[in-house]
Amino acid sequence: MRKRKLMLISPMLHQGGFERVCVTTARLLQPYFDVTIVIFDSANIAYDVEGLSIIDIQMGVRKGKLQKILNIIRRSRKVRKLKKEMQPEIAYSFGPTANMVNAFSKTGKEKVWLGLRNYTDVEEETKMRLLVKKADLIVCCSRDIEKSVKIKYKFNNTAVLYNLYDADTIRKEAAASDPPLPFSEELKEVGSLQQEPGQLRYLVSMGRDDPMKGFWHMIKAFKLVHDQIPEARLILMGAGTFQKYKTLAEQLKITDAIYFAGMRRDPYALLKYGEVYLLTSANEGFPNALVEAMTLSLAPVSTNCLTGPAEILVRNGDTASLNDQFTEKQKEKETPVIYGDYGIVVPEMQKEENLDPADITEEERNLADTVIRLLQDEKLLQSYRQTAARRAGDFTYEKYLEQFLKLAEE
Repeated sequence: MRKRKLMLISPMLHQGGFERVCVTTARLLQPYFDVTIVIFDSANIAYDVEGLSIIDIQMGVRKGKLQKILNIIRRSRKVRKLKKEMQPEIAYSFGPTANMVNAFSKTGKEKVWLGLRNYTDVEEETKMRLLVKKADLIVCCSRDIEKSVKIKYKFNNTAVLYNLYDADTIRKEAAASDPPLPFSEELKEVGSLQQEPGQLRYLVSMGRDDPMKGFWHMIKAFKLVHDQIPEARLILMGAGTFQKYKTLAEQLKITDAIYFAGMRRDPYALLKYGEVYLLTSANEGFPNALVEAMTLSLAPVSTNCLTGPAEILVRNGDTASLNDQFTEKQKEKETPVIYGDYGIVVPEMQKEENLDPADITEEERNLADTVIRLLQDEKLLQSYRQTAARRAGDFTYEKYLEQFLKLAEE
């Protein structure tokens, strides 16, 4: 029986959240569809794409506003030509630039699915108003994003497809290698890398060097944690120089307690040593790294950013309802912390970058106090490590595949 054709569109396949979802979607759907991934540039492919059909249209990033607009037009023409030749039943794109190309290359014969991967996509009103005119379906990675699309743009042809994870593979990759552990010189007296009383306490976070990730909040809060728990250490993994944050750590005199690991092909090998995972972002879509950390039994502490953490960490939670709870707590002069079903949530912090080491906000102190309590309360810590791992199991390949195939039949 001839398979239906599916075109997946992604700008690149370097190491990133929606790129991972794109490649995984292609592999999962190969038994059901004739799948082709269309990319704009094949440089720095970070994922295993062996056995996948990939077309590189060789139209990478251009600098300058005019050149970017012209690039979208050129890409759209090329992809439209591919669509006419291949005649896919569905063209599903990942990320804002791919969505623009998918929408503008619409032939009228394929169903155009546009994937919104971050709340910032929803906030770009001019683009969104163009996209909803072309889309047959807008696929959102969180209920909060879907709700915003429906309310703000009066577009109801939406669906939620949570990101997907293979817990067994993550755990196997974590166990496959044992790179030199940061601060390992301090562990020689103990002679073991397993957590024991009196050993180092690892906090971990992953994300690119981007102000949206709020790493200055994390570093300032960690300074307060380290003051109370000297054995605490922070590992930051992600692409970029992190130079501003390294300077901030120097000014706070905690350089020796923070390891900037950079981009790693074996992130799980370090992540597995963590006890607590920190997320201080101002915006997310559905934070992959958070769920990956939960898979490895790290207890999550996250800001209530748009979007994802509320849905992941609190049963039936959403960002707005948690914000209402924070407001009520503050009115009652209670500590603004929500101990959710699967992790801990604190209020969103200011988005404007503040690298002044002397200016530590109440929100940062609140985050630090929350982490300190978690590290000092072994029962609470172990409880969250267990429930986090169970919750991560809800975002399986099987559920994603079932939902995708159902949408494809509608």
